[in-house]
Amino acid sequence: MSSAAEQEAVAGKRAADEARPSVVVNGARRAAPPPTVPAWPGTPVPLGARFRTGPGQVAGTNFALWAGGAEAVELCLFDGPGPGARESRVRLTELTHEIWHGFVPGVLPGQRYGYRVHGRWDPWTGARWNPAKLLLDPYARAVDGDFALPPQVYGHVRDWPEQRVADTVRDERDSAPFVPKGVVVHDGGPNDEWTYDRRPKTPWADSVIYELHVRGFTKRHPGIPEELRGTYAGLAHPAAVEHLTRLGVTAVELLPVHQFAHESHLLERGLRNYWGYNSVGYFAPHAAYAASGTTGEQVGEFRRMVRALHAAGIEVILDVVYNHTAEAGELGPTLSLKGIDNRGYYRLQSDARRYTDYTGCGNTLHVVQPHVLRLITDSLRYWVTEMGVDGFRFDLAAALARSMHDVDMLSPFLAVIAQDPVLRRVKLIAEPWDVGSGGYQVGAFPPLWTEWNDRYRGAVRDFWRHALPDVREMGYRLSGSSDLYAWGGRRPYASVNFVTAHDGFTLRDLVSYERKHNEANGEGNRDGSDDNRSWNCGTEGETDDAAVGALRRRQLRNLMTTLLLSTGVPMLVAGDEMGRTQRGSNNAYCQDNEISWVDWSLLEDPEWRPLFELTSRLLALRHRHPVLRRRAFFSGRPHSADGLRDLAWFTARGTEMTERDWYSPAATLGMYLSGRDIPGRDERGEAICDDSFLAVLHAGAAPAEFVLPGPPWAERYEVLVDTGREDQASEPGTAHPAGAPVTVPARTVLLLRAG
Repeated sequence: MSSAAEQEAVAGKRAADEARPSVVVNGARRAAPPPTVPAWPGTPVPLGARFRTGPGQVAGTNFALWAGGAEAVELCLFDGPGPGARESRVRLTELTHEIWHGFVPGVLPGQRYGYRVHGRWDPWTGARWNPAKLLLDPYARAVDGDFALPPQVYGHVRDWPEQRVADTVRDERDSAPFVPKGVVVHDGGPNDEWTYDRRPKTPWADSVIYELHVRGFTKRHPGIPEELRGTYAGLAHPAAVEHLTRLGVTAVELLPVHQFAHESHLLERGLRNYWGYNSVGYFAPHAAYAASGTTGEQVGEFRRMVRALHAAGIEVILDVVYNHTAEAGELGPTLSLKGIDNRGYYRLQSDARRYTDYTGCGNTLHVVQPHVLRLITDSLRYWVTEMGVDGFRFDLAAALARSMHDVDMLSPFLAVIAQDPVLRRVKLIAEPWDVGSGGYQVGAFPPLWTEWNDRYRGAVRDFWRHALPDVREMGYRLSGSSDLYAWGGRRPYASVNFVTAHDGFTLRDLVSYERKHNEANGEGNRDGSDDNRSWNCGTEGETDDAAVGALRRRQLRNLMTTLLLSTGVPMLVAGDEMGRTQRGSNNAYCQDNEISWVDWSLLEDPEWRPLFELTSRLLALRHRHPVLRRRAFFSGRPHSADGLRDLAWFTARGTEMTERDWYSPAATLGMYLSGRDIPGRDERGEAICDDSFLAVLHAGAAPAEFVLPGPPWAERYEVLVDTGREDQASEPGTAHPAGAPVTVPARTVLLLRAG
């Protein structure tokens, strides 16, 4: 918050204090304490603020807060928005199994509230209670306001001139004027229109994920009304939905939409957290993405967005951050959990003043604690059952799978998910690593889980920049990564294949930059990965060189075609299908501007429109042909007397690859996918049969001759995709006899139908 804004907030608070009745204390006239409101006993479940009818049919709200070890809890009610709102306090006197609770008559939906929790201040033992700090309810369904992070919101004194930070000295200043408030929300009833939503329930093998940012995807869309851009309502708009359906994706994966806060170091530089991986409210849709209002309206707007996407056959997957919170480490602010029970919610070191950090963000939630595990699973079930979402992608999931120290695939978190009747039925995606020792766990998560497969990303990038030492890795990645996932009943769709994600270069930047350009972040270009595995095609950055531009567009077509022909679940990033650029930034986490927002003018640009047409055509092809979205791994063994196998690999000579060939640094690879006798049966119990295909991937800088395999593989071949062509509006339609040599242009993918 700027100094002017701080002064305004303080002035508003002072005015509110002066408006209250005054009392004389030691001869001096002072503002009276906030008025208190009586509470009925209420119930300890459910946790959070739940509007209902109490005894005697009196309408009100039941409040319940787990605060283990606390000495007292005060519920704080605010009569309006902003720093000048008047505060009334309710002492919660009922305590059941460490849950403080009470029913307050007359508290209706739209009421703003927070908590003050009393207890010891002893950072050396991890105790950081400070009733001067207003705390957000971890179960708040909506949040009104934004986190500004002035010194007053820190539990410890932070702004002494002679000692900039002293996290052991308690700060007694009131934080209420400077922090958002929770909002009581009406849960709806049996006649709520939400009950008529219909989930698409797309099988994993048929899924195509599209990672997008609610704000960035809609902010510049010309077909969305300006007042809806950047919001949930904007994503629900027909113009946004039409692009998704025309492209052919089956699910959107939304970057974090849980209420989050901006880091102090960004605010000090005039920046904001754009991606949102800094959660503080696990039940509340991020208020800044709501067009309709922030006193509960954001909940209905989010639900309407989900319903609109479902009506178009598109599932909604949330990127969720349960591994850490916005409260950071011992020097971070006190916003919620830190002030409720620091020792209960966070993993602490043997020196309990310090936090264990497996996330790189200052803290790690202590998921083995039952109440923390309950918070996470309650949140997950809420988003499924009451908000309608279809699955989750878990950021740094290895941190959640740790028991006391090591990653443990029998950990309480994974065990609870596996037996939960709601959660085990939704899509579960792990980012299978964290930053701690032993945190890299690609291929290790149990059945029910799919994983972001970064080994796929690395292999495909290296192949197309001709940097693989041999083709073994590429063979595994194209065919479903059986080396990683063919155990414990897992299937090829356990691998979420991706070439790009929000974190890193866009697809266009991957072929335009070899070095990161994150100067706009204000961190001296030190942030972001240096291991990009990119190739700029000979020139760094944007260029007017026509030959370089043509090569880059061809490489984009190669990367996109490879992704959509690979076995597994493909994930695209919003805008990659039309050449979106971040100007070389590979860490645009704080760029809430044109660097990150999708540029929709590219869709009508003749230079970039063909990439969208190719992507859409490949997705339609994938949808039509089950051999491209197999539900079981390839066996590689003959399935008939003629020796035809479900998967075969060929050299440029048209001969099947030998062991020696796999260890050669070949630039050309042929992959034959047989559509005969695909494992499994269709919905009617009948055998699944399909066309057979030959994909030829050639990463060499010069044209190559590829001999098309003869019988039993095929008698003839028809070219369906040729990435060497700029025009992608139609299929090439060229036919070749089996055994004929075909010239494959430099850096090209050919997809041929075998007949």
